[in-house]
Amino acid sequence: MADFRASLADAAPDGALSPPLAALWWARKGDWDQAHRIVQDEGDANSAWVHAYLHRVEGDLGNAGYWYRRAGQPVAKDTLDVEWERIVSALLAPSV
Repeated sequence: MADFRASLADAAPDGALSPPLAALWWARKGDWDQAHRIVQDEGDANSAWVHAYLHRVEGDLGNAGYWYRRAGQPVAKDTLDVEWERIVSALLAPSV
C-alpha cells in the first residue's frame, strides 16, 4: 500500500498495474473519467467492484448498486476514502 500511495506523486500509474488498480490510481488523482474508461469494458469482478465505487463517487447510487451486484460485493456504507482503501488493499493482497 505504501508503494501504491507513493506512486500517486507520479504523472501516470505504473504500466504493470491491473486495470482495476490503475482505475483506482486515477480516481485518487481526481480523474474520474480516466478511471471509468479503464474499467467500463472489463468483465472481471474486481473491475466491476471498482466500477461500483466510481459510480458511488459520482453519486449515482442506483448504477453503483448494479455494479456491486455484478462484483458480488455488498453495497458500501462507509466513507469513500475507507472504501478506496479497502479495495486497494484487497487488490494488492497476494493471491493464495
